[in-house]
Order: sequence, then structure tokens, then C-alpha cells
Amino acid sequence: MSAPPQQYYDDGMVQLDRHAITLRRYHFPSGTSKVIPLQSVRGYEVEQLGVFMQRFRIWGSSDLRRWLPLDVQRPLRSTLVTLDVPGLKLRPAFTPARPEEFVALLDELLNR
Repeated sequence: MSAPPQQYYDDGMVQLDRHAITLRRYHFPSGTSKVIPLQSVRGYEVEQLGVFMQRFRIWGSSDLRRWLPLDVQRPLRSTLVTLDVPGLKLRPAFTPARPEEFVALLDELLNR
């Protein structure tokens, strides 16, 4: 039996390990998680949240380009990470609680 993957980052909503990014409360209306294998992540964008840019979008999409998991803390957060994953109609986007830590670890795992 193999050991579970080492968790590099987990803030309760986003989990990153050496194999995947798990976005909790992703799917509407069930609230189930979405697991995105790291090997399928082609890249990502990091943007500061403005007053009108996704900050008050608690769940879903307002621009039909991204999908945000349920996160009631989003209005208090400042950074949006959007993943580039081929084959998905809407790009997964989320607001990690500790964005600098998350991005540094993601860069390390993606060998950037």
C-alpha cells in the first residue's frame, strides 16, 4: 500500500500536493471537489481582485471564462489564481488564503 501524497499547501478550500490541485466545494449544486492533476496544468495567471472583478462572486462564473468554487471568504481575499487546463470549457479559478505561498509551491511543483 502506498503512502498518501505529501500535502504542500492546504487552506481548507484549496489543497496542493505533488500530484494534484484539489478545489473543494467546486461543483454546483452538490459542492463536491474537483481534482486537477498537476500534469494537466499548462499554466496559470495571478491577478489582484478589484471591486468589480470576481471579488463578490461567491460561487460560479460572471464572465463565462472562469468557474470559481464556493468560497464565502472571497470578498476578504485579494488574489485570484486562474488555471489553464486544456479540455475544460471554463477555467478553474480560486482565491487561496495564502497566495504567495501557494504560487511559490505551484511553481516548484511545475518546475518553473
